[in-house]
Amino acid sequence: MAERLICIHGHFYQPPRENPWLEAIEQQDSAYPYHDWNERITAECYEQNAASRILDSQNQIVQIVNNYSRISFNFGPTLLTWLADHAPQVYQAILDADQESQRYFGAGSAMAQCYNHLIMPLAARRDKVTQVIWGIQDFKYRFGRDPEGMWLPETAVDLETLDIMATHGIRFTILAPTQVSHVRKIGEMIWHDVSGGRIDPTQPYLVKLPEGRSITVFFYDGPVARAVAFERLLSSGVGFANRLASIFNDQRPWPQLAHIATDGETYGHHHRHGDMALAYALHYIEKTGLAQLTNYAAYLQRYRPTHEVQIIERTSWSCAHGVGRWMSDCGCNTGGNPGWNQAWRAPLRAALDWLRDTIAPRFEGYARRLLVDPWAARDDYISVILNRSPENIAAFIGRHGRGRLDEGQRIAVLKLMELQRHLMLMYTSCGWFFDDLSGIETIQVMMYAGRALQLAHDLFGEDFEAEFLDRLAQARSNLPARGNGRDLYERHVRPAMVDLRKVGAHYAMKTLFNGVGEREQIYAYTVDREDYHLLLAGKARLALGRIHIQSTITGESTRLSFGVLHLGDHNISGGVRAYQGEQSYRQLIEELSELFLRADIPGVIRMVDRNFGQEQYSLKLLFGDEQRQILHRILTSSLAEAEAAYRQIYENHAPLMRFLASIGMPVPREFQIAAEFAINTELRRLFEAEPLDFDRINSLLREAQRSGVTLDSDGLSYALSRTIRSISEQFQLTPEDRGLLTQLDAAVGLARNLPFEVDVWHTQNVYYELLQTVYPQMNIEAGEGYADAHAWLRLFRSLGVKLRFRLPPGEP
Repeated sequence: MAERLICIHGHFYQPPRENPWLEAIEQQDSAYPYHDWNERITAECYEQNAASRILDSQNQIVQIVNNYSRISFNFGPTLLTWLADHAPQVYQAILDADQESQRYFGAGSAMAQCYNHLIMPLAARRDKVTQVIWGIQDFKYRFGRDPEGMWLPETAVDLETLDIMATHGIRFTILAPTQVSHVRKIGEMIWHDVSGGRIDPTQPYLVKLPEGRSITVFFYDGPVARAVAFERLLSSGVGFANRLASIFNDQRPWPQLAHIATDGETYGHHHRHGDMALAYALHYIEKTGLAQLTNYAAYLQRYRPTHEVQIIERTSWSCAHGVGRWMSDCGCNTGGNPGWNQAWRAPLRAALDWLRDTIAPRFEGYARRLLVDPWAARDDYISVILNRSPENIAAFIGRHGRGRLDEGQRIAVLKLMELQRHLMLMYTSCGWFFDDLSGIETIQVMMYAGRALQLAHDLFGEDFEAEFLDRLAQARSNLPARGNGRDLYERHVRPAMVDLRKVGAHYAMKTLFNGVGEREQIYAYTVDREDYHLLLAGKARLALGRIHIQSTITGESTRLSFGVLHLGDHNISGGVRAYQGEQSYRQLIEELSELFLRADIPGVIRMVDRNFGQEQYSLKLLFGDEQRQILHRILTSSLAEAEAAYRQIYENHAPLMRFLASIGMPVPREFQIAAEFAINTELRRLFEAEPLDFDRINSLLREAQRSGVTLDSDGLSYALSRTIRSISEQFQLTPEDRGLLTQLDAAVGLARNLPFEVDVWHTQNVYYELLQTVYPQMNIEAGEGYADAHAWLRLFRSLGVKLRFRLPPGEP
C-alpha cells in the first residue's frame, strides 16, 4: 500500500484594527467583556491552540499540547505584530511550534502570507510585489528562516501573483479545488478537464509560469474542509480523524496526502472547543497509525509533483463568482441580512483606486528628489515597520537616500513611506467581505484612506479629500439612517484623526487626573515635559505647561504650551498653542496663575479663550481608552451614590421580593432593576478583590437565587477568571506557598459551583506545568515522611480534581 499522510492547515488571521493615527486598537464594545476582538479571539482560539487539552473518556485532562506544532499554519503579519505586543506567551508558542515542527517533520510548518491580506488579483502590480516582499521579510524576522510556502489572502489567485511569489523564492501555495481547470501528467500533451472541483487533492501539482519559473500548488479537499468549517465535524476528534482518512483510496499508487485548509479561527472561535477536537484528532491519528502526520514543505522534500495544472485566474475560496465579493454586488454575503445588497462595494473600491492612482505620480515625483528608487525604498520599508529604532531608521535612509538628508527631508521620507503603507492597508479584504458599508471592517479601511489623505495633504499641499468624498458618497449603506460613504467618513473617520496639537491637548487633560513623568509614551507619540504647574482650589484644578511632542512613526515634532481648567465632573476647558518663546510663555503662566489663585474663574476662562482661540478642547477630544478611564474616575462618586440608592431600595424590599419569588409571582420591574444592579455590582467588586471573601460572595449568591435576580454572567465570569488567573500566576512563582494553594483551591471550587462557566484555562496550564515539575519532588519528600510535603500534596490533588485533571495514583 502506498504511503498515507495527513496535513491540516489553519489560516490564522484578523484584519488590522488599529487606529491609524495611534497605531493601537481602541476599545470595541461589541467584543465585551474583552477590550477588543483581537483580545477576544486570542482567548477563544489562538491561546487555546497553543495549549489544547486532550481528555480521557471521563472528560479529564490527560495532556496539554501545542496544536501548532503538528499542523501546517500561517498567521497574518499584522496579527503577529499584535500578538507579540499583547499576548507574548501565545506569540512565543507559535514560534516554538515552528521550531518543533522542523525537528518532528524535518521542515517547518509555518507559511508566510501576503502582508495585509489584500486581494492580490485586484491589486496593482507594484502592490503585489511589495505585499509578497513584506510578507517574506516579516516571516524571516519572526521565524528566523526563509519561508517555503505563502498563503494567498482568500486564496485569490492570478498568474502574475504566482510569478512574483516564485521570483522571490516561494516554492508552493494552497488553493481550493475549484480554482483549477485542466491537468496533465508532466511530459504529456493532452490536458484533462477537472473544473468544478474534480481535481484529485491527494498530490501536489506544478504550475508553469513565464520565463521558465514554476510553483507547486496543493489543492485541499473541499468536502472535508467544508465539513470542518460548516457541518460540525469538530464535534468529535475521532470522527474528524476518520473523515480525514476517508480521503484515501487504495486504488491510488502514489504517496497520498489527505489535507484540508480552513480559517484557523474554526478551531475555537467559530466552533467552541474546536481546538480540542483538533488536538484529539492529531493524537488519534498518531496513536492508531491511521496515517503519518506531515506538513507541505516536508511532503515536498520527499515527493515532487508529477502533474501540471492550469489554474482559473481571478478566483478565490470564498466567492463563487471569482473575486466579485471584493468589487461588486455579486451575490456573496454572510446570509444574515435578507433583502440587503452589496452595491456599495464597487464605488468603495473605485474611490480607493482613484486615490491610489492620483497619488502615485505625485509620490514618485516628490520621492525621487529624496530617494534613489522610491519603489525599492517602499519594498524595503518593512525593515522599519519591524524595528522603528532611530538607528534602524537612519540605516534605512542611508541605504535609499540621495546623499545626506536634513531633518525635514528625513521626516518627508518617512511620511512618504507611511503614505504608501496606508494606501495598501486601505485594501484589506475584510472591508468588502461583509454585508454593509457601515460595518466596522469597512469603516477601518476608510480610516486608512483618511490617514493617507492627511499625509498626502502634508506632503504635496493638495486637498484630495473633497473629490475622494464625492466618489465615496456613491456608496450607500443598506441602513438609511447611516447614509452614504461620505456620511460614514464624517461620522467615524474625521473625529478619529490626530495631529500633534491633539496629542498635546490629550496630554494636558490627562495630567489633571493621572500623574505624569518627565517622559510619557502616548500611543505612537513621545511627550517630553519641559515645564509643568498644577494649581488646586477646592474642586477646581488648573494645569499649565510646556511640552515637546514627537511622532515615533514619522519623526515630526513640535513644542506646545497648554492651559487646562477642570471645574469638577466633566467640565473641562482649555487649549494648546505653539510655543511662542520663553517671555510670552512666562507671562501667560503668571497671569493665569494669579487669576486662578484669586478664584477669578471667569477671568481664567476668558484668558484661556483669548490666548488659545480656536485651539480649545474638552473631554470629547480624549483618545477612546483614556477617555473611558477618566470618565470612570469622574463618575465614581456618582455611581457610588446610585449604587447606594439601589442598595437601599433593594434592602428595604428584599423580604417582599423573596416572598413574591417563592410563590411564583413576578417581581415588579422597578424592584428587579434595583436588586440586579446592587447585587451584580457588589459581586463584581468582590470577584475582583484579593483575597476573595468567600463568605460574603456565597451570601450574595444565595440572596440572588432567593430573590430571582439575573446575574451578569459574562461580566462576573470575566472578573472572577482574571482573579483566579492572578492567584495562579502568584502560585506558579512560589509553588511551595500553601497559603496561595489553599486560596487557589477555594477559588476554583467557587468557580465550579457558580451557575455560569468561569474560564480557568490559564490555571489549568499552570497546574499542568507544576504537575510535571514540582509534583514529583513533593511526592518524593512526602514519601520520606515530610509533613509539609504531604499537606501540599493533598491540597494540590484537591485542586487537580476541581480542574478536572486525571491524576497519577496517590493519596486522594
